[in-house]
Amino acid sequence: PIPKNYQHILALAFAIREVNRDPQLLPNITLGFRIYEENQYASMTEDISLSLLSSWGKVFPNYKCDTQDNVLSVLGGLNSRTSHQMSTLFGNFKISQLGYRFSDPVLRDKSQFPTFYQIDPQYHLQNAAIVQLFLYFQWNWIGVVVQKSQSSDHFIRIFEATLAQNDICIHFVKQILPRISILNILHRDQIYVLLTIMNSDAQVVIISGDSNSLQSLLIALSCYEEDTQTTFGKVWILTTQWEFSAIGYHYEWEKLKSFHGALSITVHTSPVPGFKDYLWALNPHEPHGDVFLPEWWEVVFDCEVLKAGVGSPDGRRVCTGEENLDTLPYSVFNGKMPGFSYSVYNAAYSVAHALHAAYTWESQRALKRGREKPHLNLSVKPWQVATAFASAQRLSLRTLILPRLTALPPSPPPSHGPGAPPAPRTSAGLLLGAPARDAARCDPCPEDKYPNKDKNHCIAKKTHFLAYQDTMGYALAFLTLSLSMITIAVLVIFLKHHDTPIVKANNRDLTYILLVSLLLCFLSSFLFIGHPRKFTCQFRQFAFAILFSLAVSSVLAKTVMVVLAFMATKPGNKSRKLLGKPLTNFIVIACPLTQAIICTIWLATFPPFPNMDFHSLVGEAILECNEGSTSMFYTVLAYLGFLALVSFTVAFLARKLPDSFNEAKFITFSMLVFCSVWITFIPTYLSTKGKSMVAVEIFSILASGAGLLACIFFPKCYIILLRPNLNCRENIMRHKNH
Repeated sequence: PIPKNYQHILALAFAIREVNRDPQLLPNITLGFRIYEENQYASMTEDISLSLLSSWGKVFPNYKCDTQDNVLSVLGGLNSRTSHQMSTLFGNFKISQLGYRFSDPVLRDKSQFPTFYQIDPQYHLQNAAIVQLFLYFQWNWIGVVVQKSQSSDHFIRIFEATLAQNDICIHFVKQILPRISILNILHRDQIYVLLTIMNSDAQVVIISGDSNSLQSLLIALSCYEEDTQTTFGKVWILTTQWEFSAIGYHYEWEKLKSFHGALSITVHTSPVPGFKDYLWALNPHEPHGDVFLPEWWEVVFDCEVLKAGVGSPDGRRVCTGEENLDTLPYSVFNGKMPGFSYSVYNAAYSVAHALHAAYTWESQRALKRGREKPHLNLSVKPWQVATAFASAQRLSLRTLILPRLTALPPSPPPSHGPGAPPAPRTSAGLLLGAPARDAARCDPCPEDKYPNKDKNHCIAKKTHFLAYQDTMGYALAFLTLSLSMITIAVLVIFLKHHDTPIVKANNRDLTYILLVSLLLCFLSSFLFIGHPRKFTCQFRQFAFAILFSLAVSSVLAKTVMVVLAFMATKPGNKSRKLLGKPLTNFIVIACPLTQAIICTIWLATFPPFPNMDFHSLVGEAILECNEGSTSMFYTVLAYLGFLALVSFTVAFLARKLPDSFNEAKFITFSMLVFCSVWITFIPTYLSTKGKSMVAVEIFSILASGAGLLACIFFPKCYIILLRPNLNCRENIMRHKNH
């Protein structure tokens, strides 16, 4: 069957054609579309929705075998009932859905419908227009008939409040169920509404709802006037949801004679360049894949489209293809793209812009991962298009449009009752406000720029990163060099006095490993300063994680050796067998190796990469190292924290054991400082942006490393350099026997 909203199809087809011809919007990408007619039965809506989520011809949701048939977004449905059913399903699969014909506050709840977006006028402006109309003609006694839906109660509540503020009284409010049968049969509630209108002395009746759903009510009004040869004597006001179909328009126009001279609030549209030429080029003999065009042409021009050289079998006039669209009534065919068709046109372009944004993000990610050129067949998923809608509200999703007041042509004009204005009072050009679309075009600045104070020029954002030239970068670099030099000095002292008892007593090999790892930890801070690049972004976190794991595991090995050495002095204790290099080697190798495995998984799955953050700072673009997988970053920190906690626990338990120079006590203090630094690091790191975030991590590296260096080695250096008399075997034995 021919769809009843064929002009929507023409608007959609024109928009898709223009998008595909635009070399800048979606280069190397071709959009297509598939049309489904809205069905009155809820099960059909669900079946069609499921078919869109499945491979062609099979209903298996979430399984798509077609490489060229990817659903990225859905337009529709025509009313809130079907849109509820569709959005409930599509929301589960993160597929964006654009409604273009009605305003439903329920569907605006993102907690229930996270991927539904509305492309419609602001309907509170329609209410304001109707109130202005009432005040102008001094109508203050009205009736309201509204199509029952999930949003009808909200409409009535808001409308009643608006009218009450202007001392306009509502005589009756009736809700009518949508037509659920393909037969034009009156239902009990429709008969009751008809009787209410007949017996009411209200001057004006507002009818809110689409003409398809209220069709049987229109038929009842027409039949009543024909049978009684009278008119209702009401002024009818039709809201923006009304749209007159071209299908069967001869019949529909007859049955609408009760509304001749009625006032219709319609959606304002802007001229669309090229659309009229597109319509005038339509030819039923060359439909170019449009299966609806020939039959639609037959209906509106009352002729028959035949193949060349074939005559009409029933004597009907044959369509030549030269019929003039200008001869069709304005309410049947509007070459200026009427309201809802214009919304469909905007919806198609909104999807194109969202898809463009999604492809741009994917291309940038591909470049950041090291590809010189993003792949032409870069895959974009529906959830990425929905994310683009959610984050890019600059798209014309909520265009502020004031309603336009028009009048259905009186043919002949009905005789109005008392209080009704003469028909000439409402010409098609009466505007109740200037449309926002007529304002000067305002294009958003690119992400790497921001608007000036006058909002008429875009200024390039400054690149923001921690450089050596910055005061903060200079100070951190100086601190890093200072701590590195101190560590080297300590290492030289221990190497020079390697044969002294104090150096021997504390396991020289572990001491050297710890000092070298601390030196490398300090030097790794330089990887965080300067212009972030792919290599530095990936290497700096791994270097920091593995080197600190080596340092902490060395401390753990020293602590374990202290405990085992004490236990070995107890009679009958077998812990002496564990003393020596095998155990220390195992701890020093196994712990950093585990961290290296975690880092390798991180590097293989979602490694860090350089990234531009355009939104966190005003007027500046942050050049940063995105950690890639945040969970892997915190896994690395968690493992390091685990090693530190074990070292602290063992050292704390061994702090009072008789050991040379109480090294376990110093290790306890060093681990306390280490853990304190990294516990405070996480909230501070999360609360900062840009160069400050990098500075926080560098400072944490330097502070925790300095804590280990000071607490463990400074007391020994003090004895070696300033109290050499204590650096003797007798003093060590005295401490052990104490």
